[in-house]
Parts: sequence; structure tokens; C-alpha cells
Amino acid sequence: MAYKIVFSDIDGTLLNHDRELSLATISTIKNLKNKLPFVLISARMPSAMRHLQADLDIEEQPIICYNGGLILVNGQAVSSTEIPFNILENLCDFNKSMNCHLSLYNSDEWYVPEYDQWAAREVNNTKVKPEIKSNNEVLSTWKETNKGAHKIMAMGDEAHIDKIKDYLSENFPGQLHLYRSKATYLEIANKEISKLTAIKFLLDNHFNIKTEETIAFGDNYNDVEMIKGVGMGIAVGNARKEVLEVANIVTQSGKEDGVANSLQELFKTQV
Repeated sequence: MAYKIVFSDIDGTLLNHDRELSLATISTIKNLKNKLPFVLISARMPSAMRHLQADLDIEEQPIICYNGGLILVNGQAVSSTEIPFNILENLCDFNKSMNCHLSLYNSDEWYVPEYDQWAAREVNNTKVKPEIKSNNEVLSTWKETNKGAHKIMAMGDEAHIDKIKDYLSENFPGQLHLYRSKATYLEIANKEISKLTAIKFLLDNHFNIKTEETIAFGDNYNDVEMIKGVGMGIAVGNARKEVLEVANIVTQSGKEDGVANSLQELFKTQV
């Protein structure tokens, strides 16, 4: 099969132990860019992806943000799928008694109720700073402008995250993706979208490439459908068991330049 495009997750997949792009990764992707498109696909917000695009010299390519909730081409949204406002409102009301950290995202907006340990950790991971505003203030503004959330990130004690997950599962069945990357994190997105639906949207509407001609790299629960559904699904060595089980190939870990190593092998590219 002649593969014509590569999609890659970021955190846990493309970045090294310092949560940065290694020189080998940058060099490999720059060497490939004239042969085939390399597209970033992540749960991150756009501004947490653009600096990586710049480092890789692929700023002309689309980006898939929020696990497929927002797709940008030439900086413009070509697809946007939010969590409905009523779900957001109900969740914030339910959370009042626990006061669990809820980060609210829409496009390049990121709001946190306070700059706590959870916000600080995400700033360190993504190199983006949030705006401090209470969940109620954000709700009030978004209600007036008819906005929902592209992503909600609940972070806190394991018991609180358990309660939020159970509440959303019971009250909004079949409406949400609930990705739990660790016991203290719950990533919430609209059930209608995924990384694979976003890939198919771009293949059909922008690239005119078949799904079976596609390579994708990933490591976490939100990558399972993508890795299983593309032509060549590649899991990095540190991937979750569920990802490893559906991958066509398992490469080295993200910290060991697994993406770069696989691309060099597949396309005989020298760093």
C-alpha cells in the first residue's frame, strides 16, 4: 500500500520526556513534508498545537483539535462540534457541592475557576495559559452567545471524578465521550465526534485520500478508534493495552522517538 498522509497524536506519542519535539522528530518530519502531509491530531486546543506546527514547519496543514471537535484549515474552522450547553450547565450545577476543577474550552478560549495545581500542570504540559473565570461566569457569557464547550476537563480527587463520570453516564447516556487518562482526570467531549470521524472528514473534504491510504500514531484511549480504523495504525510502545491490541505495528515509545523511527523505516528517510 502506498500511504499518502500521516496523522499523529501529540501527548504521549510525539513528544519526548521533556514534553517537547526531539531534534530527530523535527528533522524526520521536515524531510517528509514534501512527500506527504503530516497532520497533528489531539485533544489539545488550537493554540497548544500551533507552536508545534511551527517547529515542524507544517503550518500550512490542517489541525484536528479537541479529539475531532474542532477542525481548522488555514486557520478557519471547517467543522465544529460542541458539548451542548444544557449538559455543561447541569454538570456545573452538580459539581457545586464538590468544587472539582472544571476547565472549560471553546476554540482558543480556556477558562479555569482558579490557578490551582491542575491548571499549573496543564500550563506546563501545553505551554498555554488560561483565563481565570468562574464556571458560572463562563456559563453566563456562553449562554448569551449560544456557545457550548469543545472540551471539558474535570480534574480532582479520584472519588470526585468517579461521581462526575457516573453522573454524566447516567443522565446523558450515549451523548458524551468520557476519556479517563488517569484516576484524577476526566476528559469530556461530544459523542458524535472522534479522531477517526475528523480524519475521514478531512480525507473526504480536503485531501481526497482514501482511509486505507492513511497512517496514524497514538497511545491512549481516545486513539483506539483511530488506530483501528486507518490503513496503518501504529501504537507507540508506551500505549495503553487497548491501543496496542488494535495496532498494526507497535513502535518504540514516544520518549524514544517512536514516530520518527517508524517514519524513517516506512519511507526510508534519513535524519
